Amino acid sequence: MQKTTKELIDGQSLSKLQYATFFVCFIMNILDGMDVMVISYCASAIAKSWQVGPEELGIVFSSGLAGMMIGAMFLAPFADKIGRKKMILISAFLMGASMLMTAWSQNVSELILLRFLSGIGIGSMLASTAALTAEYAPDRKRDFWVSFVLSGYPVGAVLTGIVSASLVPAYGWPVMFKLAGLASFICLPLVYFSLAESIYFYIKKQPKGALLSANAILSKLGHEALERLPKREVKSSGIPVNKLLNKEYRIPTYQLWTALFMAFGCLYFLISWIPKLAEATGLSMSLAIYAGTVFNVGAFFGIIIQGYFSSRTGLKKTVAVFLVVTGILMATFKLFSGSSSLLFVIGLLGFTLQGGFVGLYAVAARMYPTEFRTTGLGWAIGIGRFGAVIGPALGGILIGMGLSMAENFLIFSIPAIIAGVITFYLASTKLS
Repeated sequence: MQKTTKELIDGQSLSKLQYATFFVCFIMNILDGMDVMVISYCASAIAKSWQVGPEELGIVFSSGLAGMMIGAMFLAPFADKIGRKKMILISAFLMGASMLMTAWSQNVSELILLRFLSGIGIGSMLASTAALTAEYAPDRKRDFWVSFVLSGYPVGAVLTGIVSASLVPAYGWPVMFKLAGLASFICLPLVYFSLAESIYFYIKKQPKGALLSANAILSKLGHEALERLPKREVKSSGIPVNKLLNKEYRIPTYQLWTALFMAFGCLYFLISWIPKLAEATGLSMSLAIYAGTVFNVGAFFGIIIQGYFSSRTGLKKTVAVFLVVTGILMATFKLFSGSSSLLFVIGLLGFTLQGGFVGLYAVAARMYPTEFRTTGLGWAIGIGRFGAVIGPALGGILIGMGLSMAENFLIFSIPAIIAGVITFYLASTKLS
């Protein structure tokens, strides 16, 4: 049955059910982008309202990123037991509830806790939507549809920036968390009524009522009903992590982990601090918020262009060039600080850094075989997210020490260049 279903999905045009699945997952990733970026766009207003310093804001940023790491590594895997759709519903509810509660938080301690809870939902949402999309996309177009769904993240970040620039100066920062929370709750019925569970989940896990549910999906896909489910496969308890560190994969695994750690740290330093740092250069609060928006607009196009060139000139080379160019731009940022070209350079940084960063996910997917690809990806992301936790916190310390925007960019150019060089020399025969 598994083979038949695979042939069905790979061998026919997309159905309404598949398009609906991709669309709903895209919308949920827009929410992801909104919920990640809203704290960055509101950071300056929160600092002024509560009289808190950059060190405390750095901890707030890092708590959300720590939650994302926990959500991706420890909550999302439960989707394999209860289903992708249920996990998406749980994630959306957790995101919505924590966002709404944030609007009424009274101090930094409450904000840190609520950002951590939001991060758990965000991390789980990203992994669950990507998995569900991959299972409904035909093999020849799987990369496109997974990328399309994940591109909802920068779209959400851009929309949030545009709305924040208008509402935060006029109505205060809590309004953005109320809107983000309500958006998640509004989408719960959309997920419940419009999103199909993975057909592979019903076939492999065979929960109660699996045959009836599987046949309902097969009918919508234009396939005949099953009389019975195939014999349930009994598999081993999982792939041990030490397979990532055997003789063939040990060196490239360490290289990939290091590159992702560096790239995550640099990326999330910029995502978290660009609006506040831009304001410190003399931009108004509205223009400083637009700086974060421009960064994510650049990211959307950078991801697409990186994918185009990677397929033609080689993945390692392309990703390495994107990351090294990022480092050069950051190191020379002082030349543009205070000039009319500042927003353009920030957009270019989004283009190169996020284009290269997303390319590292493709590197991981190619480097490991099917037998333990998910383990390889999961651990690479988990190790990398330690960099995402450290980057914003370190940025807060450096800003608190009085370092300027240009000096901070110079310091964080180093990990971007290191990530690019490591990627270029990554010792895997499966990559060009």
